[in-house]
Amino acid sequence: MNIERCKFNPIITCKDVTPTTSIKDLEVVGVMNPGATKYKDEIVLLMRVAERVKSVDENYIKVPYVDSKDKSEKVITLNKKNSEFDFSDSRTVKRVGSSCDFEYLTSMSHIRIARSRDGINFNIDSDPFIFPEDEYESFGVEDPRITKIDDKYYITYSAVSKYGIVVKLAETRDFVNYKKLGNIFDTENKDVVIFPEKIGKKYFALNRPVSKSTGKPIIWIAESENLIDWGNYKVLAETRDNSWDSKKIGAGVPPIRTDRGWLEIYHGVDKNDRYSMGALLLDLDNPEKVIARSKKPILEPCEEYEKNGFFSNVVFPCGAVKVGEKLYIYYGASDNSIGLAISSIDDILSTLCI
Repeated sequence: MNIERCKFNPIITCKDVTPTTSIKDLEVVGVMNPGATKYKDEIVLLMRVAERVKSVDENYIKVPYVDSKDKSEKVITLNKKNSEFDFSDSRTVKRVGSSCDFEYLTSMSHIRIARSRDGINFNIDSDPFIFPEDEYESFGVEDPRITKIDDKYYITYSAVSKYGIVVKLAETRDFVNYKKLGNIFDTENKDVVIFPEKIGKKYFALNRPVSKSTGKPIIWIAESENLIDWGNYKVLAETRDNSWDSKKIGAGVPPIRTDRGWLEIYHGVDKNDRYSMGALLLDLDNPEKVIARSKKPILEPCEEYEKNGFFSNVVFPCGAVKVGEKLYIYYGASDNSIGLAISSIDDILSTLCI
């Protein structure tokens, strides 16, 4: 198919982002997974920025977090020789013998704004837009998606804490001020994208719960009358054996209305933990119905910045914007930088199989 990487990729990297200053010796280790939208005459990205405390002594690791009691940022220092913990994954600290995926994250993420007139060259705000505050966000806020409904922009994002990962909702009209509306999907759920209009008399959202008993992480659909209370959960799309999306799948870009149906650009993970980008086509009037799907990825990690990073072999779409006849798809590359892929809706639709 006709999809091209921007020749300036990666368009945003860690060196383009200044760290926050409330904790001493922070460094930016990841800028990734941006929600995207048009606002007035600009393209706005809401980027996940991951920061960690610089290592001074290789025998110790310092873990940043937010104390929800006084909303202050603090640091826990852990000795790597402590046999109670597993430090083998650079992203997490796991307690040995625990059934939990992690005890702490080695970095803490917030959401930062980048703005552009052409969709390629971005100016990045110096201060965070959404920063961890409450008890559900103490380990960070991650992977925002943006859906415009009427004159408001709704932002879904993952909040991480000792309680697990929940999905929260915020709203803004101007990308200067915002209001948090609360937790809308409880643990363990993420990759929530909201459709940009009501279908019938209800709102719909795609989501990705993770079962601790049976089954794989797959895409579900839910409905709501008010964007806050969600229910009537149903399976929308499953993983496929011996495929590029055999291990898990999750919604990426908020669904895009086309003449043929709702176009959903999603990520799929294979047996080797390789993240690629594909697409689903959903019925316009009944979004619970899948009309067509990518047999092969429309974009997979091939470039050096996609194959090597904080978590390697990742193409992770979170936002797309129409620019003339083109579709600009913004994606996280190896949890380290942001890439831009350019195609057209017709080109993507032409690759889908029934």
